[in-house]
Amino acid sequence: MAPGRRARLGDDPIRQAHRLRAAARTHRRGVDVTDAGTPGASLTIRDNRTGQEYDVPIVDGTIRAADLGKIKSDDEQPGLAVYDPGFTNTASCRSSVTYIDGDKGILEYRGYPIEQLAEHSNFLEVAYLLIHGELPTKEQYEAWEHEITFHTFVHENVKSLMQGFRYDAHPMGMLMASVGALSTFYPAAGNIHDADNRHMQIVRMIAKMPTLGAWSFRHAQGKPYVYPDNDLSYTANFLSMLFKMSESKYQPDERLVKALDVLFILHADHEQNCSANAVRSVGSSQVDPYSSVAAGIGALFGPLHGGANEAVLRMLRRIGSKENIPAFIEGVKNGDERLMGFGHRVYKNYDPRARIIKKAADDVFEVTGVNPLLEIAQELEKIALEDEYFVKRKLYPNVDFYSGLIYEALEFPPEMFTVLFAIGRTPGWLAQWNELVQDKEQKIARPKQIYTGDRGLTFTPAAERWA
Repeated sequence: MAPGRRARLGDDPIRQAHRLRAAARTHRRGVDVTDAGTPGASLTIRDNRTGQEYDVPIVDGTIRAADLGKIKSDDEQPGLAVYDPGFTNTASCRSSVTYIDGDKGILEYRGYPIEQLAEHSNFLEVAYLLIHGELPTKEQYEAWEHEITFHTFVHENVKSLMQGFRYDAHPMGMLMASVGALSTFYPAAGNIHDADNRHMQIVRMIAKMPTLGAWSFRHAQGKPYVYPDNDLSYTANFLSMLFKMSESKYQPDERLVKALDVLFILHADHEQNCSANAVRSVGSSQVDPYSSVAAGIGALFGPLHGGANEAVLRMLRRIGSKENIPAFIEGVKNGDERLMGFGHRVYKNYDPRARIIKKAADDVFEVTGVNPLLEIAQELEKIALEDEYFVKRKLYPNVDFYSGLIYEALEFPPEMFTVLFAIGRTPGWLAQWNELVQDKEQKIARPKQIYTGDRGLTFTPAAERWA
């Protein structure tokens, strides 16, 4: 084949094999899901309003909300609904992408422990695993790596779009806008029911995210945008686009490449978090994946989701020194201070990603020198893990506790932290979106509400109200 040309997607035997295996996996999962749980398990509900009892099946530790909807006080009234702000105990989908056991501190991608993936794999292989559901063969990985590398460049009009932002535009705002804009460059992306087309958009987005992220970083610094260097690995290329200046060839330190690659892996997916839920909710309208992922970036932009590591740095700076830690701990217990980077909505044990990230921090500081805040962080962690107040409340360090220290050592400004998070999370968002599109049970997202406003008011014309 001539250089620079791609085979027609339908002619690619590797992709055809993927489709056959994916279909087989979907079939197997469908059977397993139907038969999951204890046969005949059910919940008996007695409605004390009517005295009637209902037998509700239990499958996979859940009951269907539609079954509750059948419980009515009379035929004129709506059935029961579940009030669950923040979806704290509501399953919105079936998924085989990521498994979390928060009580035991377990995180697995497609069944593989995060510890093994971080130590032995790389980000592109993990991205392949999340998207395709299995680890690649050598030939599959090489084809995947080539596809990603081939699509790292973006249209020059995207560059013009990004250059149009103010000099002080937030990098996440630029990333969100430019990802959303990609849907106008690839209008065929709206054909979401074509498997080959979905694959093409997934490849493009994973490939182009580092380019868009690096350009948003350079824009804020008033530096010229650096084009991809496809002789480099995925993560090394990202570092090149970030930091290359006048040198003809940028060669990042391999220890930094590995550490950032590990951070990308740790952030690649995390079940039905706020941004994954945003991607799925917007994607349920059957919009293109660029628009769905732009929604995920918007959710990640919020300080309660992607901004926690920046809050950790602010906390450590406010503490100032090891000697001030006991007073800070007392302030936390009294409700005067907040302990950032500890505890998690899901984990009631040590976040497995936090253990891995501590090792990555050591590798980074070996190159950059130790961040002076590290000593405070380590002492704070030591005291908190020994204090019964925090142990009793199951407040353990999470992934954000050390990640900000690493990003700062790599000379990223705080506003870039969530951009790095977004680049790592992109394969997970796309895996969730891809799964949603093929899930026949999924419907357009439309939660119920409990109406609390006035009703039956009589409108008074303005001429009478203002008289």
